[in-house]
Amino acid sequence: MNAPVIAASILAADFARLGEEAERVLAAGADWIHFDVMDQHYVPNLTVGPMVCAALRRFGIRAPIDVHLMVEPVDALALAFAEAGADLISFHPEASRHPHRTVQAIRRAGCQVGLALNPATPLSWLDHLLEELDLVLLMSVDPGFGGQSFLPMVLPKIRAVRARIETLRRPVRLEVDGGIKADTVGEAAAAGADTFVAGTAIFGAPDYAAAIAGLRAAIAAGAG
Repeated sequence: MNAPVIAASILAADFARLGEEAERVLAAGADWIHFDVMDQHYVPNLTVGPMVCAALRRFGIRAPIDVHLMVEPVDALALAFAEAGADLISFHPEASRHPHRTVQAIRRAGCQVGLALNPATPLSWLDHLLEELDLVLLMSVDPGFGGQSFLPMVLPKIRAVRARIETLRRPVRLEVDGGIKADTVGEAAAAGADTFVAGTAIFGAPDYAAAIAGLRAAIAAGAG
């Protein structure tokens, strides 16, 4: 299995000091910066666009930027984020008219590509796409808002995707996003996740380093 990665979701950060917040959370031990991109169409909330990604790059953020597109349609915004400096872009297959074509377009733009699946989205989308992916993102809440509680119903889904990944000869990451905290991340790790998106659990804590250390300890305990 891949080494665990903690992706800090800026959705929970102080947007008035976003560059400094990204620096602080990386210095505290986060591995990636995670963007939750919402368009008030695919989901009811509205968040950030590629200009924010480009601004963080200009500010000096060099860590991987992991973009989760909760938008419809997908392709134009995916390419805009690639141009803005994203490293990995995930999208929801039902939001794309031709998901395989979207996968190819993101890869041609120089980014790694992931497929995001909601709690009730069937895994059958992976039947023809898994071999083309760098990451599978499983939502452990219904998308659209930060600060929601982890849905245990996703744990069997994590195990099922891990089993699929193990049949490949490629290091596809398995990311979990939603309600990830010290008391839930261990269960996700035990089920087979290796990449963990955390927002409130980090940015809502008084000590970012302590919060991230607590997540890592729980991941290690869960992974056994």
